[in-house]
Amino acid sequence: MKRSNRFLILCMILAAGALTAGVLICSSQKEDAEEMYRKAVARDYRVYSPVIPDTLTFAGEAVPLNTYYVREGLDNELIVNMYRQSSTVLYFKRANRYFPVIEPILKRNGIPLDFKYLCVIESGLTNATSPAKAQGFWQFIPSTGSKYGLEINDEVDMRDDLVSSTEAACKYLRSLYTRTGSWTAAAAAYNCGENGLGRRMDKQQTKNYYDLWLNSETSRYVYRILAVKLIMQNPRQYGYMMRRCDLYPPVPTRAVVLSGQNVDIYQFARNHGTTYKVLRLLNPWLKTDQLKNKNNRSYMVQLPSEGIQYSKLAKGKRNTEMISHI
Repeated sequence: MKRSNRFLILCMILAAGALTAGVLICSSQKEDAEEMYRKAVARDYRVYSPVIPDTLTFAGEAVPLNTYYVREGLDNELIVNMYRQSSTVLYFKRANRYFPVIEPILKRNGIPLDFKYLCVIESGLTNATSPAKAQGFWQFIPSTGSKYGLEINDEVDMRDDLVSSTEAACKYLRSLYTRTGSWTAAAAAYNCGENGLGRRMDKQQTKNYYDLWLNSETSRYVYRILAVKLIMQNPRQYGYMMRRCDLYPPVPTRAVVLSGQNVDIYQFARNHGTTYKVLRLLNPWLKTDQLKNKNNRSYMVQLPSEGIQYSKLAKGKRNTEMISHI
């Protein structure tokens, strides 16, 4: 009996030892795994502060980067846009399709090309709708859109026509420049309204955007434009590596006249060898499938001139060259 008890005690001691050893081994393995993870994060994960250039201009006007709050305001927007990768990648892709439409219109109207980046921050180069009912690439509210010649009703909304809305934006920007005396202030006024900015200029006795105390959105507005400009003009410097073939190609179109009253848009699309979907994609300003057109106006409708196959849009050999700017 005594020998049996001694054996039982010995077994219990061995079992406890094995359990303790197992716990120690598991604990050690857990600590090793934790340490490996910590080292991997330290070795592999990198977040960089964006590069701020020594000099910078907007629409030919110098940005006072030696002023601390100007430099920090730009730095803030560079960080936001540099690390908001999904949106910024889409800016690049869409710009390849839409900048060739926007740039000639700006140039023809004497508007500096930097304002194409204003269009980017306004809408992301989409026909977006804001909570304030601003609409389109240039985000016109109904009253301002109508003031600058855009037709807006239940059937047609020319704020969603890129050519028409860009022409209207040029007229508006020219008016803002005349009122404020600088392109930088004109950009700010595009955000907060010419009257709103004018009141602040009068009260604060300055027309210099960078010296004005403004609401948070307008205070950030020009810096957002500058940040997008820097990233899109220097993609590799800010960590964006894209091939030319990754960008969205322009869609070649032909113009067809749409006129008459009570037009069935479904039938109109079929009559011109395309689908209703393609017609609406290329003409987002059309808001109905039955155009009553009481004023009997004529409209220019864009239809695909070379089909809609992607291989036809991106002609030739696949261009794998990395983009250097856009």
